[in-house]
Amino acid sequence: MKLSLGFSPCPNDCFIFDAMVHHKIDTEGLEFEVVLEDVEALNQRALKGELDITKLSFHAYLYAMQNYILLRSGSALGFNCGPLLVGSSELVVRRLRDQLNNNTEFPTPNTELSIAIPGKNTTANFLLSLALPQAKNKVELLFSDIEQAVLDGKVDAGLIIHESRFTYEQKGLQKIMDLGEFWDGLIHAPIPLGGIVAKRKFDKELLQKINRCIQKSVLYAFANTQDVMPYVRCHAQEMSEEVMKKHIDLYVNEFSIDLGNKGTEAIGLMINKAKEKKLITSITEPIMID
Repeated sequence: MKLSLGFSPCPNDCFIFDAMVHHKIDTEGLEFEVVLEDVEALNQRALKGELDITKLSFHAYLYAMQNYILLRSGSALGFNCGPLLVGSSELVVRRLRDQLNNNTEFPTPNTELSIAIPGKNTTANFLLSLALPQAKNKVELLFSDIEQAVLDGKVDAGLIIHESRFTYEQKGLQKIMDLGEFWDGLIHAPIPLGGIVAKRKFDKELLQKINRCIQKSVLYAFANTQDVMPYVRCHAQEMSEEVMKKHIDLYVNEFSIDLGNKGTEAIGLMINKAKEKKLITSITEPIMID
């Protein structure tokens, strides 16, 4: 049986899925047609119900539950791994820090600061909306273009994710806020960044089989890191080996093997926060496979 599978070319996803898509593990009769795209592009596909299995932001999952159910393996959760709000101008950095610390309005509303975001459906944007609800002038960019947009003055600040958190300082950008620390102070739980979902219409046996394949693939990667790194490198050609490894270490962990009670609780807390902010209403379908 062949299923479409969407994930990003980022090191953490390639690390997780290499063994599965290249049959280094027993896939129990399943084959996968891989779709490699940026996470916001995958979010958009998920909202349209296009792929059988896909990585998506947990924020996007809030709006895609009708068609998809969350799997227990393959997710990206953790502490100290959240998006960073950065700027290059001392004035901008000072203004945003003051606003965040004092929860004040922008000093000059007619010249509202622009903030580049990696997509409106990303968990990064969800966290920014919680931390800085009055910031409305958001510019959607591909995540890999945000640092340069800030440096070029095309936007005042940028919300960076993935490997950009390891490179922004050497490029001359300053951290305004760590939204991972913000979330931890607010919720005291791991940040649910991205999850793996499958079509809700699949029967329980197939869903469990897909989940087992992902879990076996993660475990294989941890046990055979050097064997899966060529696949990681071929999709991260401009990234240094050090950044690739930091990226994987940050986003692939115990929650990627299985969400467990702590991961499940964190997702529930995020959903409750979304309800509190009236982003979603009641949820009637099961959130996750048994």
